Amino acid sequence: MNDRLNDSTIEGELEKLPGWRRDGDALVRVVEEKDFAEAMIVVNAIAHIATAVNHHPEITVDRTKVTIRTTSHNAGAITARDVDLATRIQAILTPR
Repeated sequence: MNDRLNDSTIEGELEKLPGWRRDGDALVRVVEEKDFAEAMIVVNAIAHIATAVNHHPEITVDRTKVTIRTTSHNAGAITARDVDLATRIQAILTPR
């Protein structure tokens, strides 16, 4: 699962992940919540998902804005693990 994905595979996967984009060797999603407390709820939910799959994204919180960035550092690229994590995160963001 640590094999680098090629550009066309990444583009195809991004079509299934609304709000996500590619930024170099990472998949990125920005979520805007109504307040800081709601942003932290999102962060904690992501932490549970990431722990369950043992693949941890970079998360930045700026008051109500949560930026999620996932990459496979050991591969130096986007891998299936990143797509899987983004898909799992997307599942909890969809109602938002």
